[in-house]
Amino acid sequence: MKVLRTDDAHFANLKEYPFNPNYADVTTIDGTNLRIHYLDEGPADGPLILCLHGQPSWSYLYRKMVPFLTAAGFRVIAPDLVGFGRSDKPAAVEDYTYSAHVDWMSQWLTNLDLQDITLVCQDWGGLIGLRLAAAFPDRFARLVIANTALPDSKAVAPEMSAMLGQVYPTIPVPNAEEVVKQFGSGAPGAFLYWVKYAAEAPDFSIRDVFGLLSNIDDDAVLNGYTAPFPDDTYIAGARAFPSLVPLLPHHQSVREDNDAAWKTLEAFDKPVLTAFSDGDPVSRGGEVPFQKRIPGAAGVNHTMIKDAGHFLQEDQPESLSNAIIEFVNNTR
Repeated sequence: MKVLRTDDAHFANLKEYPFNPNYADVTTIDGTNLRIHYLDEGPADGPLILCLHGQPSWSYLYRKMVPFLTAAGFRVIAPDLVGFGRSDKPAAVEDYTYSAHVDWMSQWLTNLDLQDITLVCQDWGGLIGLRLAAAFPDRFARLVIANTALPDSKAVAPEMSAMLGQVYPTIPVPNAEEVVKQFGSGAPGAFLYWVKYAAEAPDFSIRDVFGLLSNIDDDAVLNGYTAPFPDDTYIAGARAFPSLVPLLPHHQSVREDNDAAWKTLEAFDKPVLTAFSDGDPVSRGGEVPFQKRIPGAAGVNHTMIKDAGHFLQEDQPESLSNAIIEFVNNTR
């Protein structure tokens, strides 16, 4: 496996990101070592909050939340998924699979022997993080689920998957503006435009994704999000992730893996908070299955983060941080 590593110089003097790097190694199925970067901030003996990002972000997404959480006495650990941030980046799209990411982050979690975890997960941070919670439920004390999903055979029935599989080849390769337009329309197949854009568009741009989905107009912030990707040879993971969401017929075995994870989550009676945002066209309504299917979500005062889009950590970091702090303090 060919692996790329972004030079440290690209992370110098990033806006609002003064954190020291930490690293741990994991091993791929072919024996390749991968280095995973993570932040570890706040008191070492403080209650642990594990923050998992999605695609195409990295731990930079949590930079404005870390000061709120550490000031409240929490220890915050925020890793960069393989392919993102300061973590190593396999160079081929084919190197990235859902099961591989779960394996890599499982190794990382157990190597660090993290315990009594409050998981905060968004986007792919949920697709991976909730699999970790299902695989190691004794390590997790509570869950905070934001703007994400865990697609299984109940959410994506074979008939729906077959229909999506028929639709996907008919979709023209879109640009970023067309993807946003489709999400805004609320069309059932809108996500497939995102899949095709990331996988096939010659002008796929991480900068455009953040500019359009979060309306960021600060070049210094956009530079922070794009810092891990000096050129297009580094973006295989960002291109691969949307295609790994288990929607299409060839994802059946992955949905079955998620079925097994849901069986554990449907017995998870430790506290669960949903904190979705009111302006995310990608995950609209996605909080409902978690509230209905996970016992620990019953009786919890779930929150809706106001005036925030898909990247709610960027748009409303204080509101989300305060919701997490209140939730943890009320359930300790």
